[in-house]
Amino acid sequence: MGKLFGTDGIRGVANEYPITAEMAMHIGRATAHLFKKKGHLPKIIIGKDTRLSGYMLENALVSGICSMGVNAILVGVIPTPGIAYLTNSMRADAGIIISASHNPFQDNGIKIFSSDGFKLPDETEGAIEEIIFANNLHTLHPSPSELGKAYRMDDARGRYIVFLKHTFPKEYSLEGSRIILDCSNGATYRVAPDTFSELGADVSTLFDEPNGKNINLHCGSQHPEALAEEVLKTKADVGFAFDGDGDRLIAVDETGTVLTGDQILAICASVMKKEGSLTNNLVIRTVMSNIGLSVSLQKLNIDSFITKVGDRYVLEEMLARGASIGGEDSGHLIFLQHHTTGDGIVTALQVAAAMKKEGKPLSELARIMKVFPQVLINVTVKSRPDIETVPEIMAAIQDVEAKLGDQGRVLVRYSGTQNMCRVMVEGPSQEETGAYCRQIADVVKKKLNA
Repeated sequence: MGKLFGTDGIRGVANEYPITAEMAMHIGRATAHLFKKKGHLPKIIIGKDTRLSGYMLENALVSGICSMGVNAILVGVIPTPGIAYLTNSMRADAGIIISASHNPFQDNGIKIFSSDGFKLPDETEGAIEEIIFANNLHTLHPSPSELGKAYRMDDARGRYIVFLKHTFPKEYSLEGSRIILDCSNGATYRVAPDTFSELGADVSTLFDEPNGKNINLHCGSQHPEALAEEVLKTKADVGFAFDGDGDRLIAVDETGTVLTGDQILAICASVMKKEGSLTNNLVIRTVMSNIGLSVSLQKLNIDSFITKVGDRYVLEEMLARGASIGGEDSGHLIFLQHHTTGDGIVTALQVAAAMKKEGKPLSELARIMKVFPQVLINVTVKSRPDIETVPEIMAAIQDVEAKLGDQGRVLVRYSGTQNMCRVMVEGPSQEETGAYCRQIADVVKKKLNA
């Protein structure tokens, strides 16, 4: 038994350690014990995405929470950022979402939010792990008369939709806008269409029939090809693709071109600068950001700061440096004036608002940033030694870096949630970039699977 939390909560294959019913009950107990405050009736909100294993984990969490004298409020299927919002607005002691985000259906995970709607810092996650592995939770149980109850909250989705609509500027309307939504057979499948429809848009949806096993399957932010085809076929104004838990967004313009998270970041930052809401003239981005974003921000005279990969690190720097926008190329963007965490629907609404404010189609707004060709190869690995300690991999990296010079860059890092090594290369042409990326990936595959 070891560390539970990764870069984004606890994640793994459902019904295998640590994503088991037994561990979920322990997590529920430890979270309830840690966040339980005297002087009021404590409560923890629980939501989930559409995965089949969500039912098992939900019931186990409830058992653990109630056994510690804390009430559990079940809101059912809702996007991850919806739990962050509800936890804060309902003054709950904590919020838990059962989801593995963009991962395939067989995976699942548990993410926890504090009462203010922010993801937990490392120290608090460490405290939960300590409580679990101390194996003394059974000594902390309250008496039978002090056990918690479980309640279902019927209007959670409606509350969240009202919140989302308030992030779209009141002086604009989406009437006359034709929008296609790819809901990834995930947590946004009801919330997103309702939100955009209530703002006046003519909405069509794709992948909005979850069956527990089709979440993220050839759809959503990871696979926007079908969305791009539909936008072109129906002559829609824009298409938006969410991931399974609704915290990421990838956009498709009216020409069927897929925009990256970096392009969305550049567009929104530019509009925010014009209207005076770009606090400290600053954008927070990660080491995975395309070189084109840096070039674009420099031309716009906007400062930027680079963090490690992971929205939690983006958020930390946003709070520390007083930035109002930050994000990742994956489409995980945070608008701190609107929300405490990345929210794909909020991001989509900001893109739609930018189109209205500028009076331009998305393809024209996207010209603000030139995307350098980028190739990413995910290599499944058996071992995860520090990359710098493997001479052959370092030699391959240095060789490619020397050939690229200032016309590109290399980034090799492990996934925070899967047994993968991500090899990313940016360069002057797609062909050259692909060849360099494969060169490094081949070495990684050989050395880390020996």
